[in-house]
Amino acid sequence: MSRRAASAPTRAPTLAAADRDALVAGTHDDPFRVLGPHRTAAGRLVRAFVPGAETLCAIGPRGGRSRPFRRLHPEGLFEGPVAGTGRYALEATRGDDARRFHDPYAFGPSLGPMDDWLMGEGTHEALFDRLGAHLTIHEGIPGTRFAVWAPNAHRVSVIGDFNQWDGRRHPMRRRLGTGVWELFLPAVGVGALYKYEIIGADGTLLPAKADPVGFAAERRPASASIVCDLAEFAWHDAAWMTARTRADVRRAPMAIYEVHAGSWRRGADGRWLTYDELADALIPYVTELGFTHLELLPVSEHPFDGSWGYQPVGLFAPTSRFGDPAGFARFIDRCHQAGLGVILDWVPAHFPTDPHGLARFDGTALYEHEDPRRGFHPDWHTAIYNLGRREVANLLVANALFWCERYHVDGLRVDAVASMLYLDYSRPDGAWLPNAQGGRENLEAVDFLRRLTDTVHARHPGVLLIAEESTAWPQVSHPTRDGGLGFDFKWNMGWMHDTLQYLHEDPIHRRWHHDRMTFGLVYAFTEAFVLPLSHDEVVHGKGALVRKAPGDAWQRHATLRAYYAFMWGHPGKKLLFMGGEFGQDREWDHDGVLDWAAADAPPGAGVRRLVRDLNRLLRAEPALHRCDGTPDGFQWLAVDDREHSVFAWVRRGGPDDRPVVVVANFTPVPRLAHRIGLPHGGEWHEVLNTDAAVYGGSNVGNAGGVRAVASPWPGGEWSAVVQLPPLATCWFVPAPC
Repeated sequence: MSRRAASAPTRAPTLAAADRDALVAGTHDDPFRVLGPHRTAAGRLVRAFVPGAETLCAIGPRGGRSRPFRRLHPEGLFEGPVAGTGRYALEATRGDDARRFHDPYAFGPSLGPMDDWLMGEGTHEALFDRLGAHLTIHEGIPGTRFAVWAPNAHRVSVIGDFNQWDGRRHPMRRRLGTGVWELFLPAVGVGALYKYEIIGADGTLLPAKADPVGFAAERRPASASIVCDLAEFAWHDAAWMTARTRADVRRAPMAIYEVHAGSWRRGADGRWLTYDELADALIPYVTELGFTHLELLPVSEHPFDGSWGYQPVGLFAPTSRFGDPAGFARFIDRCHQAGLGVILDWVPAHFPTDPHGLARFDGTALYEHEDPRRGFHPDWHTAIYNLGRREVANLLVANALFWCERYHVDGLRVDAVASMLYLDYSRPDGAWLPNAQGGRENLEAVDFLRRLTDTVHARHPGVLLIAEESTAWPQVSHPTRDGGLGFDFKWNMGWMHDTLQYLHEDPIHRRWHHDRMTFGLVYAFTEAFVLPLSHDEVVHGKGALVRKAPGDAWQRHATLRAYYAFMWGHPGKKLLFMGGEFGQDREWDHDGVLDWAAADAPPGAGVRRLVRDLNRLLRAEPALHRCDGTPDGFQWLAVDDREHSVFAWVRRGGPDDRPVVVVANFTPVPRLAHRIGLPHGGEWHEVLNTDAAVYGGSNVGNAGGVRAVASPWPGGEWSAVVQLPPLATCWFVPAPC
């Protein structure tokens, strides 16, 4: 092609004024129609918008430079001919400065028709591989591809430190039918800060939005997403991951240590510990105490420290408070190498309305319900996900899969399930909308939760799903094929409230509240339960666990020790919030740290030794965990001894497992000749006594054991006289034959 022919298209207007003005104003909704290369009768013509450039030309694949492009607008809109059909670059100059770059509008789409199909029907389980910012080599050029769902937007642009946060520079391609916008930006790499600039359908410029599928984010109060490479991390937990798929979790010991990473410990200067520093300190601490799992309060990026993570904005980004995504991956990898599972608190019930987040993301109620009777949560002043919208449900299911796949997490504790299940949750009459059948049940949430549990279990066998569900909704932990919700476990909130209320009573009055400690066994086997003593019970004026019991300091700590042994001997998996393991005497403060001085001094050190021994015995005695969820693993020996506030029962495992007998005395009066029934005769060893001196007790006990004789008593044909210490729980096992 001659030079004269190549320049011909620039002699006459080639771009409509409306297109030109929209590009310069940043309002054009179809940039690929006008920018980039276009075939004309005279050859290939390229248009580019490069604000601030004085000249622009093309560089051919062999380094040849075109003549300077024609300026169509003083703001930096250019067009000019480019010879041939190969890859070209653009060179912009301003004064003595020159910058060479590949033209984003010369590249084809980075998503394909299968993505459109799966996203359109809301079944894209690998959504996180397609949406968000992904490092890639696209058509032979390295860079980052961006994709975001904003179906009602007029225009979406990628803005960042690579384009001076100018939304006119990189408007995205709209994929028809799915509402997804995508763009490949050459040369944008790891560490780049970015957001999406969106113009709503009504022409309103919205607050710049963080990426809903961003994998890293700035530390608050900054809120940009960060391009990162999740594929670069090398895992070392293959043995753990293989063993996890074979585990029978309901018949295995489980003791969970719940942690708020920001206030467990801090550095000497008061700063947050990094993920690596947490691994150095937290993992050996928890494993030495014998816990099987860590449960982390939500680690998804969140703007407000005081939400403890329960108002997340970056669902796919581990919070930057403690480091980068690779640091979080190293933390989990090290947990697994130490034999410790990791459970994340996960929040699909609601989200905050921070301007950079999901609220009215494209100018409409996209992720939330439009009607506040469904879309606004009165308790937390947050938005509620529209779970009936297939794309929203898809995003949340994909997010659950993301944490399992990319970070190898061992479980998700699903927050606020009750608020999801009931349309009238925490709402007065007239402030909620019934379902299509006129009821209060959120049928869309039920469908979502069943889809969630089925999908996670199918894709990641061995991953636990635990529901925080505080009502009597039936079959939460039953398979979906039987009409259940499909969770592995449900938090037993009723047991927790009843037993803590019992502790609050003066011992002289506990006889009148005896049923609070026994009622849990009425329904203990209707679900697979976790017994939770969580963070919610030690904040907002509720006081520390040790403060829930009356009496002097000795009595309070003795009651706490007795209660822990009661709990560890009770059917159900165990969960204890940090600080509870040494009986911290003050309420949890998310801005502070645990009282580590008290942890190392009496009586805290005694409580901590007890928790360690409880976990050791929980692991060692199959009777304490193998039949947690079945009634054949439990038998009352003393259920109605109100007069003495004494409780006794036997735990059983398999036919070859020795039974464990638990006896608790919740009065400060020692019962020095108290008869209890036992499953069979012979010697019984006292393997645990919470009144032992090593735990800070008065050392009343049974000199190592008792002997059962053929004297019928409630619970069996055999019985023994035992010494029950004050405010204490004892465990007995039969001596070896």
